[in-house]
Amino acid sequence: MKKIILTGDRPTGNLHIGHYIGSLKNRVELQNSGEYDSYIMIADAQALTDNFKTPDKIRENIFKVACDYLSVGIDPEKSNIFIQSQISELTELNFYFENLVTVARLQRNPTVKHEIQQKNFEKSIPVGFFCYPISQAADILGINADLIPCGVDQLPMIEQAREIAHDFNSIYGELFKLPEPFVPKDKYSARLPGTDGNEKMSKSIGNCIYLCDDEKTLHDKVFSMYTDPNHIRMEDKGQVEGNMVFLYLDVFGQDKEKIAEMKEHYTRGGLGDVACKKYLFEVLNGILKPIREKR
Repeated sequence: MKKIILTGDRPTGNLHIGHYIGSLKNRVELQNSGEYDSYIMIADAQALTDNFKTPDKIRENIFKVACDYLSVGIDPEKSNIFIQSQISELTELNFYFENLVTVARLQRNPTVKHEIQQKNFEKSIPVGFFCYPISQAADILGINADLIPCGVDQLPMIEQAREIAHDFNSIYGELFKLPEPFVPKDKYSARLPGTDGNEKMSKSIGNCIYLCDDEKTLHDKVFSMYTDPNHIRMEDKGQVEGNMVFLYLDVFGQDKEKIAEMKEHYTRGGLGDVACKKYLFEVLNGILKPIREKR
């Protein structure tokens, strides 16, 4: 029997290259392996937890996310793409799971704590948003998923789902599997920093390169990326660590020998930021061009 995979995205905007390298690329590879039953969810109900007053935004972005899925190679003949709100049983399961989780446990969830701070919810947290790890557990356990491809920021959610499955099984009998996360081995693939050097690429911060960006937009974003602020003249010695251009080259570039040579040249001086950004643009455009055309 094939193992079951569940992945998904909140339709709050177009997907970006952080989604691509962290999850979408793996989804396509797992889908094409023929070894798994793949379920891919557009999490519109979860998106409403912090966008309840702007439902039109969610409706519009469902279509955009679906286009992103098809553009990167997710095949509806091989993967089951579904909209969360259309499966009412997931909402029902969430209702029962809420009895198994305490407020204190939700407060300890580091991903929830971080997002509460990021969204300035400290003094007025919507209950739906606060409890969305339970809803996410219902999504995962509702189809009895074995494997969850995700980024490192989602690991606390998988752990919470495992706890809920264990507690439910101990009371009502063995029903749910304990899901396992599948995280890219490279830490920056699992959590790609933003173009501005922020620790995470985020739609809300505006430091993303989107899968749907046209060539000019991509060019402009690459050439405005954060590098070494002390590397002012070409002959200056440059810092590779913390330099987003070289970090992105490490993640997306295939010619590792050329990248190593560029790092050495940049470090000893004599290689300008413009040349580095030009090469990164070529690398990223080579990835995004076929996605753009298919879209």
